[in-house]
Amino acid sequence: MSLKENLLSDMKGALRGKESLKLNTIRGLISEIKNREIDLRHELGDDEIISIISTQIKKRKEAAALFKKGGRDDLFEKENQELVILQEYLPEQVSEDELRKRVQEVVKELGVVEMKDLGRVMKAIIPEFKGRADNGQIKNLVAECLGQ
Repeated sequence: MSLKENLLSDMKGALRGKESLKLNTIRGLISEIKNREIDLRHELGDDEIISIISTQIKKRKEAAALFKKGGRDDLFEKENQELVILQEYLPEQVSEDELRKRVQEVVKELGVVEMKDLGRVMKAIIPEFKGRADNGQIKNLVAECLGQ
């Protein structure tokens, strides 16, 4: 079953189960997918859908941080719940230790020692962990590795 079919199935289940938060979150995601398909004029594959989900997760994290800062705990909690729902559709996340190990391997392979080469390392690692690790986390680990 493709990711899109899985989303549609889960949306129907949420509708039957009267889970309004999950239903609204999935509807918003499906709407975003359909808009992107209209823009690109082709059906999206799972990789492209994972990219959209990652973007939506990033938006939820940013919104949650702003709501927390503004003292809106109710909206902060709602954003976090939506974030958890969206994360269910991402592939299994890679552990930080595994990611750190791979970053160190790539840094050695490329022979990079300075911070100015951060982009080269990122370009090599990001496609490998697309959807399985947060790009911000990857960047922090690369910077940490190059800073030593």
